[in-house]
Amino acid sequence: MKVALYSRHIDPSDRPAFDYLCAELQRAGVDYQTVREGDCIDSYDYLFSIGGDGTLLSSVQFLTYSGNPMPPVLGINFGHLGFLTTVGKENLATLVSDLLAGRFTLEKRTVLKIQINGGAPTKEGRGEAYVLNEAFLHRHENSSMLRTEVYVNDLYVATYAGDGVIVASPTGSTAYSLSCGGPILTPDCGCFVITPIGAHTLTLRPIIVPDNARLRLVTVAESLTLGMDSRRLTLSGSAEIALCRAPFDVSLIRMNTQNFFSAIRDKLMWGTEVRP
Repeated sequence: MKVALYSRHIDPSDRPAFDYLCAELQRAGVDYQTVREGDCIDSYDYLFSIGGDGTLLSSVQFLTYSGNPMPPVLGINFGHLGFLTTVGKENLATLVSDLLAGRFTLEKRTVLKIQINGGAPTKEGRGEAYVLNEAFLHRHENSSMLRTEVYVNDLYVATYAGDGVIVASPTGSTAYSLSCGGPILTPDCGCFVITPIGAHTLTLRPIIVPDNARLRLVTVAESLTLGMDSRRLTLSGSAEIALCRAPFDVSLIRMNTQNFFSAIRDKLMWGTEVRP
């Protein structure tokens, strides 16, 4: 088994836990290597994302560099909320043995492909990117309103006037979209949700569309922000953002005691009641 270890930053207080994980991998005879953005991870069996949800989301950038499907991703929570991560530092003692014994499940997550036409290219310079959570357009802080035309399969939906608009995958439905009043989608529902940010029209509500739809966001502004998970770009002038489902998914590793609804209860603090 070959494992790639990815982290953006290891806090000094987390260094003992990281060293312990490496020692456990070595003791089990697992071939492991730390990787950075831009490295090729095609030859690895698993990718360990070590940090918080932001680290796991940023690991999707490996898709931009390789263009190939990623190996299954195991999120190890060295952060705070850890909604996407499934293993904490307290679980490291049994992690490797559980993985080698196959005591886990794979949860497929839809990936959004983004094509930027106008405004500015991505930092990779190819005009496209992949995200696991969402893409959104947001007005500049000095602008009073952003008007964004939304199209689904080239059919005009509406002009979203307000602070901006979000297109979220099922994974991203529990992130920014949720805070703006969007619904929670289960990972396997096969949908995207379009959620207005601070809409200036009361009746403009979130809408769910199938994930085989082609979406376009069109706007004209002196300056605006394009958000792609944890990344931010400043666009100006006429901008058109095309979005569709990527031709591959990302598989998240869930240990056998975990599932989407247990994460909802634990991380979003949903109450549990006694059933009759």
